Amino acid sequence: MCLAIPGKITEIYQKSALKMAKIDFGGVAKEICLEFVPEAKLGNYALVHAGFAISLMNKTEAEESIQLIQEVSRFDDEAS
Repeated sequence: MCLAIPGKITEIYQKSALKMAKIDFGGVAKEICLEFVPEAKLGNYALVHAGFAISLMNKTEAEESIQLIQEVSRFDDEAS
């Protein structure tokens, strides 16, 4: 199953001519490519799939998505 996850952009930089970022996913920071969302700014929320930010989200939308993912994770933990 493919799943895109929202995260908050905490750092933006260039790496080998690519626009890159550190994105925080609930305390875990990952290096993500921003080339598909060149308008991204520090503090924005991005929807990330396979190491690429594929779209930007507003804060409310991102927080609702993160909350739903956490609820599904808790349900899965309780079911197993």
